[in-house]
Amino acid sequence: MAKPVVAIVGRPNVGKSTLFNKLVGERVAIVNDTPGVTRDRIFGECEWRSRKITLVDTGGIEPYSDDIILKQMRRQAQLAVEAADVIILVTDLTGGVVATDQEVAMMLQKSGRPVVLCVNKCDRVGEPDPNFYEFYNLGLGDPIQVSSVHGHGTGDLLDAVFEYLPPESDTEEDDDVISVAIIGRPNAGKSSLVNQITGEDRCIVSNIAGTTRDSIDTLFENKFGKFKLTDTAGIRRYSRVDDTIEKYSVIRAKMAIERSDVCLIMIDATEGFAEQDSKIAGLAHESGKACIIVVNKWDAVEKNDKTMTEYRKKLENDFSFMSYAPMIFISAKTGQRIDRLFELILTVSNSASMRISTGMLNDLLAEAVARVQPPTDKGRRLKILYMTQASVKPPTFVFFVNSAELFHFSYQRYLENRIRETFGMQGTPIKFIIRERGDKK
Repeated sequence: MAKPVVAIVGRPNVGKSTLFNKLVGERVAIVNDTPGVTRDRIFGECEWRSRKITLVDTGGIEPYSDDIILKQMRRQAQLAVEAADVIILVTDLTGGVVATDQEVAMMLQKSGRPVVLCVNKCDRVGEPDPNFYEFYNLGLGDPIQVSSVHGHGTGDLLDAVFEYLPPESDTEEDDDVISVAIIGRPNAGKSSLVNQITGEDRCIVSNIAGTTRDSIDTLFENKFGKFKLTDTAGIRRYSRVDDTIEKYSVIRAKMAIERSDVCLIMIDATEGFAEQDSKIAGLAHESGKACIIVVNKWDAVEKNDKTMTEYRKKLENDFSFMSYAPMIFISAKTGQRIDRLFELILTVSNSASMRISTGMLNDLLAEAVARVQPPTDKGRRLKILYMTQASVKPPTFVFFVNSAELFHFSYQRYLENRIRETFGMQGTPIKFIIRERGDKK
């Protein structure tokens, strides 16, 4: 059974993301004094009284705004409310009760969900501020004083939430989940892909570059298995990132890469390859992640019988540093080849997790050395004594040799290709560690 869901809602800039980060115990959501920083739903986990809870941070609700982004933020908050078991309404002591608080409170009362009223920014300890009692007018029961910055009152808040949680089930969750980070330049269609896969408006989609700012996690299960999809902010050239919030977003995208098992590198087929695409792919490559190059918006490209072949050849040249990564042409809009994409995700994830016995590796090594002799230099020939696998994700192999200096890059590439051909390691980088005889490191 899934963990109970608690949604944190309220008007903009009352401290929802700060509270979310305090409860989760890490800086998951971006916090800034600018209203409207959080746009999509951000998911995190906290534990209270031996019960794990899924927390959902939402964008600020502006009931009457006609701004396209604010309207979609309101829709995202409504989706979070509909999916929640308990709702925390966050208000601001320093601003008092405003009309927007009353409108949001009425919306939550109509939802039929249990609501816990949190009065944030109660930073002074001791007797409540006289303005605190004003919040009883919202008709949501006893408000709870909280300082999300200092952590005061968060225990009382979680105790109140705990009283409304559904009964605990003995059924345990499956941990066999593949984490997939979707990365790329702005407007490549990353959010559209998540929405197409899940069949709901999970992420805000707009043709305004930079709409997604946080990294959004979505748990999803289909016939291929269980997946955690992470939609990330588009990564632009650093010289163009002049907005403080966007700089945080790029950091979040890099953190999402670190947490992932597989990275989908999204390319906009209508715009083609740009140098920034190779830099983004390089982040995943250097992190040792299994990768798939996903060419999106293929439905919008004028094609003939040679278009895909020519496009593929060009991208193979552009991404020559990661020739191991398979390539797929999809349409997030129509769902074209989405099933094939999941097959590839499983393939590259299995490759990155593959373990090969030392015996099989050394049989392969003997055959490879017999076929192509190791290099020599000034009469000395490289001798590879044996090899073994040290770790996975990425597969890492240790070679014990007589001289590391003689183990030229070209011969390493030859052995890497032999490993890939023999064991079918598609989509994952391979790492070599060279040890000289007598090296005690």
